[in-house]
Amino acid sequence: MTGGLEVITTHTNADFDCLGAMVAAARLYPDALLAFPGAQEKGVRTFLARYSGNLPHFTRAKDIDLASISRLIIVDCRQAARIGRFAEILDRPGLEIDIYDHHPLTEQSIPASGGIIRAGGSSAALLTGVLMQRSISLSPLEATAILLAIHDDSGHLLLPATTPEDYQVAGWLLGQGADLAIIADALKPDFNRQQLAILKQLLSSLKTIPVNGLIVSIASAVACEYVPNLASLAHLMRDIQNLDVLICAVEMKGTVFLVARSRTAAVDVARLMKLFGGGGHAAAASATVREFSLNEVLERLDEQVLLLAHADRTAAEIMSAPVKTIPESLTVSAALDMLTRYSCNAMPVVADKRMVGVISRKTAEKALYHGLGDAPVTDYMQTEFMRASLQTLSAEIQEYMIVRNRRFVPVFDGEQLVGAVTRTDIMRLAFGGSRGRQETVYDLDVMQDTSRERSVADLVKRHLPEAITELLSQLGEAADELGMQIYAVGGFVRDLILGVPNLDIDVTVEGDGILFAERFSLRHGCRVRSHTAFGTAVIVFPSGSKVDVASTRLEYYESPGVLPTVERASLRHDLYRRDFTINTLAVCLNRPDFGALTDYFGGRQDLQEQVVRVLHSLSFVEDPTRMFRAVRFEQRLGFHIAPHTENLIHSAVRMQVLDKLGGTRLFNELVQIMREKEPLAAIERLSALGLLPSIHPALRLLPASHKVLVETRQVMAWFRLLFLDDPCETWQVWFLGLCDELRQDEFREACQRLAVPERMAVRLFEQRSRAHHILSAIKVRLKRAPEVAYSEIYRWFSGLSLEVLLYLASHVNSEQTRRFVSLYVTKLRSIAPLLDGDDLLALGLKPGPQFRQIRDRLLQARLDGRVVSREDELAIVQETFTPNDRTSVVLMQQ
Repeated sequence: MTGGLEVITTHTNADFDCLGAMVAAARLYPDALLAFPGAQEKGVRTFLARYSGNLPHFTRAKDIDLASISRLIIVDCRQAARIGRFAEILDRPGLEIDIYDHHPLTEQSIPASGGIIRAGGSSAALLTGVLMQRSISLSPLEATAILLAIHDDSGHLLLPATTPEDYQVAGWLLGQGADLAIIADALKPDFNRQQLAILKQLLSSLKTIPVNGLIVSIASAVACEYVPNLASLAHLMRDIQNLDVLICAVEMKGTVFLVARSRTAAVDVARLMKLFGGGGHAAAASATVREFSLNEVLERLDEQVLLLAHADRTAAEIMSAPVKTIPESLTVSAALDMLTRYSCNAMPVVADKRMVGVISRKTAEKALYHGLGDAPVTDYMQTEFMRASLQTLSAEIQEYMIVRNRRFVPVFDGEQLVGAVTRTDIMRLAFGGSRGRQETVYDLDVMQDTSRERSVADLVKRHLPEAITELLSQLGEAADELGMQIYAVGGFVRDLILGVPNLDIDVTVEGDGILFAERFSLRHGCRVRSHTAFGTAVIVFPSGSKVDVASTRLEYYESPGVLPTVERASLRHDLYRRDFTINTLAVCLNRPDFGALTDYFGGRQDLQEQVVRVLHSLSFVEDPTRMFRAVRFEQRLGFHIAPHTENLIHSAVRMQVLDKLGGTRLFNELVQIMREKEPLAAIERLSALGLLPSIHPALRLLPASHKVLVETRQVMAWFRLLFLDDPCETWQVWFLGLCDELRQDEFREACQRLAVPERMAVRLFEQRSRAHHILSAIKVRLKRAPEVAYSEIYRWFSGLSLEVLLYLASHVNSEQTRRFVSLYVTKLRSIAPLLDGDDLLALGLKPGPQFRQIRDRLLQARLDGRVVSREDELAIVQETFTPNDRTSVVLMQQ
């Protein structure tokens, strides 16, 4: 590698292993900058405050130019979500990424181009082994910092995860001058009154669960304020009670912090914490849970700890074999024939004896229904699946099935598919039963799953206004009286869990939604707007607020791209018809189960992992607008589209399914994207996915048009800061910017493709044309003389809508012309004469063309500063008449 910066970093909230590993890495990369991506634990901060003068220099992450980095060295971490701003460059072509880490591989692991990744031990010990091999010496304080990391991570070399290498490098570090007194002082507990109060709660709440001859201990506490250093409290508590496995759950200011420690290799606490969105390694792990209360977390802990009972069984012991497969060369129709022949709900798809995906019966049947039977089976197979080996532990398979809501895990011996673990196999493992009978392999669509329920009642009380909470209770009471089940659904529930304000309430009832809306409205003095064809209604309150009510229903599509046909169905089917898993969550509003969260399709997990994922492989074929929605949710929420979902978008684009989509529906989706606070990233994503040509074949995000959109973002930010009262349809500004490179005839065709309402389309077309002519005229005018009167600027831009004016400010390359537009928007367009029509009538003038002429002359004079008062304007009026007219005016004034 030549040129560029080398930067050594680690995870946020860095511990001693991070510090020690960074110090060791600094010896391997002597020219590299060291930078923490975020905060450090208190002990690390204290150590650095005392000894930083004798350690490598640490640079602030925000002071590093990301564009200059050519090699990123990451220690004790390989998750993009935990390395702060450095995650922004991970996908940059040519960037070298060296990783030194001891944590287990996960789906979120960053791909490495160099370094060492090895489970067990500590990251600091791993790097020290390299220093020993290369005979690189250390200063005494560097050796102390690294040995401190090993002691802290291995429980003073006493935890089961401690390796022989840890002892070898510890001896070498002592030989380099490591000071054990400094280490003992740094690891000495130093708790304040708040921390001791938490410790007292943990000790008093301690309970135990027997698992495979071991005792798993769980303790909990609540604090009104954030109390740091929970990990040290867990260490102390484990030592006081001599516990094999300890899990501490502490709620602080609405967030639950989990710390788990294990002395035994039989219990991997990292795997347990991963189920709560956390991580770590087998002996020490942690998690932060924001969407559930402490009681909900404790309930889930109890359940998940019980799953550890068979954690040591391997896939080879529990799998079903052999597994029937489908060649990749088959069509969807032929694949369905094989699924039927072997009575399988789904089968693996193989290419040259290598498994490449899974096709389900339901997906194949839907594809056939849409006339896609001749399409390759590879277009609609599920490509995301776990690859288990014969030695993979059942606990890991259980975790995958729970987190990903899957029913099937293929088992490989090398590259050879040798078996499969189904959810039935897991059930049999836990509860006993026979093996060997034929059973279905896999049901990708998870419609057979039982839902997983948790209560979000605490979130409702914490995050919603009291009036909204009361409204939800009233809706539940009305449903109870009618004997109906009622649920809050959709974006309202999604945003409630995310903690995002959203008072746009949608409810679904298992029954007659229109009847429910009418009964509720009679009782509460509301109006109802019903839509019988869809079984929906809108409750309109006296305040003007609304609640959308729907009957639980399913939808099916007669052909790709058309509106669906609706039938009454169960809640499960109602949620299954929705676009993405994150929008399939439902919260019960009935009094007995108020706040119970129903999650059939893993939506809560996808919220936690920040993933936009479709429910089935034909989702975009049935409703192509979902491709635009996927981008909108991805950008609005800061999520990422799941790899398989993105593959389906590319497949749908190749099939040109958007060509069958009505312009109005496409227009509505585009407008929603351009009404977002920051549409530019979404437009860039639409371009990358190949979706822009669906608006017009000539529409591309070229450098010139991209520059206009970047300017649009700046102009809109400037406009928001003006705090003007003028209404502005911001989506029109972005739409004009997006279409900037289109010719006028192409712009007209784009409006026709989108079925833009006729009056709006004509207005946009004419004003866009006029705006471009004005710019040409301004360019010619400025060549004659640079001085321009205010009245001239006013004439140029008068009559243009605010949206077109903002587009012009984004479009022009001339700073002078941009200043003209700015001056007109902020000042000139609001200037008007003081005299109005009534004043002219009072002067004895008759209405007619001269009124307009007088007004124009007065406006020009005021714009150019030739009048400042009412008297000045009266004088100009008098000058516009013949002598006889002026006499009559003067006589009238006398």
